[in-house]
Amino acid sequence: MSSDASAVYPVLFYRDALAMIAWLERAFGFQRRLVVPGEHGTIRHSELSLGSVVIMVCSSNPDRQWRSPAELGGSSGGLCIQVSDPDAHHARAVAAGAEMMFPLKDSDYGSRDYTARDPEGTSWTFGTYTPGAYWDGAGEG
Repeated sequence: MSSDASAVYPVLFYRDALAMIAWLERAFGFQRRLVVPGEHGTIRHSELSLGSVVIMVCSSNPDRQWRSPAELGGSSGGLCIQVSDPDAHHARAVAAGAEMMFPLKDSDYGSRDYTARDPEGTSWTFGTYTPGAYWDGAGEG
């Protein structure tokens, strides 16, 4: 693994995983790397990338208690992803019809970012923030 690659790979569950993969490509610029089909049109496993970020998307599976936020009626978390040009990224997401939860803005913690919700309810924040800026005591926090 390269030194700039993450060691954490979020797995997201969706009712219609194949449609969500296509939506994530269109709205957020992810690139499909691998898709492993399952039975009855499901997705057993997939890998998508955006820069050095890798996520995995698969179909909901009630037998394993894997559910989309849409099936749960809400989400217990979200993803935050660093992008170099949040304005262009935001424009792409808006053009694809992403639901904006928080508009594009400059934050008081030094990021330019926005938060959107995908069609099945997962929360996504894209911006310039880099976690750890305050860990070494260089910043206020």
